Amino acid sequence: MAVFETIVVGLGAMGSATAYHLAKRGHRVLGLDRFSPPHALGSSHGDTRITRLAIGEGAHYTPLVMRSHELWRELERETGKQLLTSSGGLVISSAAKTSVNHSERFFQNTVDAAIKYSIPHEILDAAEIRRRYPPFNVATDEVGYFEPSAGYLRPEACVASHLDMAEARGAEIHRNERVLAYEPSSTAVNVVTEHGSHACSQLVITAGAWAPTLFPPSATQHLRIYRQTLLWFDVGDAAESFAPQNFPIFIWELQRRKQGLYGFPAIDGADGGVKVGTEQYAQTTTADTVERAVSEDEQLATYDDYIAPCLPALKRKCVQATTCLYTVTPDFGFIIDHHPDDERVWLISPCSGHGFKHSPAIGEALADSIVDGATRFDLSAFRIDRFTTN
Repeated sequence: MAVFETIVVGLGAMGSATAYHLAKRGHRVLGLDRFSPPHALGSSHGDTRITRLAIGEGAHYTPLVMRSHELWRELERETGKQLLTSSGGLVISSAAKTSVNHSERFFQNTVDAAIKYSIPHEILDAAEIRRRYPPFNVATDEVGYFEPSAGYLRPEACVASHLDMAEARGAEIHRNERVLAYEPSSTAVNVVTEHGSHACSQLVITAGAWAPTLFPPSATQHLRIYRQTLLWFDVGDAAESFAPQNFPIFIWELQRRKQGLYGFPAIDGADGGVKVGTEQYAQTTTADTVERAVSEDEQLATYDDYIAPCLPALKRKCVQATTCLYTVTPDFGFIIDHHPDDERVWLISPCSGHGFKHSPAIGEALADSIVDGATRFDLSAFRIDRFTTN
């Protein structure tokens, strides 16, 4: 049985980045995934993911995403692929909002983080939003935070690039090998898969929506899995208005609705449509039992309830639809911590629908922690015991 310095279980956004940064540090790494990433069964797919520097979930996230933007650019130079597009980002809110996006103070937190970290931004009133971006049907009391450096990532290309470069630096990547259990001993952590066993000095579990099957109960009790729908609506004759040079990524805290709305420009031209989504936290599921098809009724209901009143230039025709999974904690924060019974096992769930953009920096921070015993990032806010001590 080969002995690795580190085994990474789950090779989506966080696992692929961790494997890459460990391999970059010269570590002997094995990456395991039950599927063949990048795939469309978890949380790291769907053509695009939003990235923004001023983080509404809390300013303590901003150093991670600022470093991640640097690392995305380094990875682009290494691979020759375009992974990050800074098309600009707009957060829309108002005092009358009824939807909440991860934090009650999301809009103000965003502004506060931009000020704290000197991130260039503008505050736009409703008239200016309409002037710059006519597709938004904003109310007169709504305001916007505009960040030029925000934009979108290509998640499938990001995961593939991290894995390709990890392998190029010596990592072993085993696709389609499901982990059944792990068994710490006095000398190693043994990882049992459907194909055999592997031993390592340290184990990193980044299993996304499958984390509840591998985390201990003390961590699993704080995780809930939610199915989310991603829909692309036809732009009709408004393709130019939704082109990336004319339309930003957006997050909209809506009035008179429980759910907000987020979306992207028409990044693949008129035929690709405009991707939009809402977030629901009413009905839980599991990674193995989730309904992956998006019904026509769901598509039409989203259009009638959200798209028609907010982005009326889009057509009712849905040109593409898929689902993804959110792994959510009670405070919408991440879990980055050791197993409570074994310091050699890391439990990683940078989740709750806003983790992808942070993945390179988290992967680097884990690699530094494993190789050097420390990282320059303060990860204390992501400890599991915060749920029982606060």
